[in-house]
Amino acid sequence: MKAYAMMGLNKAGWISKERPACGPMDAIVSPLAVAPCTSDVHTVWEGAIGDRKDMILGHEATGEVVEVGALVKDFKPGDRVIVPAITPDWNSLEAQAGYSMHSGGMLAGWKFSNFKDGVFAEYFHVNDADGNLALIPEGVDPVEAVMLSDMVPTGFHGVELADVQLGDEVLVIGIGPVGLMAVAGTALRGASYIYAVGSRPVCAEAARGYGASEIIDYHQGPICEQVMDLTHGRGVDRVVIAGGTVDTFIDAVKVVKPGGTIGNVNYLGSGDFVKIPRCEWGVGMGHKTVRGGLMPGGRLRMEKLSKLVTAGRLDLSPLITHRFNGFEHMEEALQLMKNKPQELIKPVVVIAKDLMR
Repeated sequence: MKAYAMMGLNKAGWISKERPACGPMDAIVSPLAVAPCTSDVHTVWEGAIGDRKDMILGHEATGEVVEVGALVKDFKPGDRVIVPAITPDWNSLEAQAGYSMHSGGMLAGWKFSNFKDGVFAEYFHVNDADGNLALIPEGVDPVEAVMLSDMVPTGFHGVELADVQLGDEVLVIGIGPVGLMAVAGTALRGASYIYAVGSRPVCAEAARGYGASEIIDYHQGPICEQVMDLTHGRGVDRVVIAGGTVDTFIDAVKVVKPGGTIGNVNYLGSGDFVKIPRCEWGVGMGHKTVRGGLMPGGRLRMEKLSKLVTAGRLDLSPLITHRFNGFEHMEEALQLMKNKPQELIKPVVVIAKDLMR
């Protein structure tokens, strides 16, 4: 089969591989639509998870089931499904402890394009199909539904980690697609004022549409100073970090109130240490909590998020700014995520002919 892969550090391209085999609890899926992620960029061009040879990239997809194992009960060939980026082993001890995303070891629920071939191929393998696939609901565009595989659950998990409560003032740092979903999730949770950090006009417009009260452009001065000005020196109750670097935590700790919480879902692709300012952390005793987590995966998560779309509470269409028809555009779409032009939020590559327009 044809696939787009990481061929080594700083090198990606087309390769040919054998079609994956299907285990008794698994499924083989053919993609309907896929999307590149900044994580793919970190993986190839920053070496964030180390060198990989001919590892198929990609972890965001909707697809059509082409084969299921003998023990799979709820899915059959022909079903159109959302495939979460995180596909845990649901019988693991970690899953039983409530941390399915770490099943088999830290971050090991993240299999695609980490230690297992990803979804940028004519066929890909999904472990534990009954636990990790979700049917695309009627009326949901399979192309837009690709956002449910990673962007939506990751952004929403940042909101959960920050423990946003009714009436909270919240800072969202980074308004790429994950940050935009953090803004949307913050609004759904009942925040009062939402301050969103970003500079690209297309992202700022989308952030306002999802509920942002103010846009903070980091080119206009330190984030912490702008936030303190907007809050009249009070700071914010919660911070969601969806972009930036290891230094971003400095601003987050400075602006969050004592008793507040910082939720990080940003993939830190480089740097050795996260920096926490000592004094602004109350010399270690400020009751300022920092939580970081990989998004939950699995079927139930996908089904619940899908209901937000079918209920009209979440519009996915603003996230997709670039739509490509044909698998051959995979490299072009990935380069967009690498270069991030001003007009970009998220590209999607449509592979199924009946979805092309």
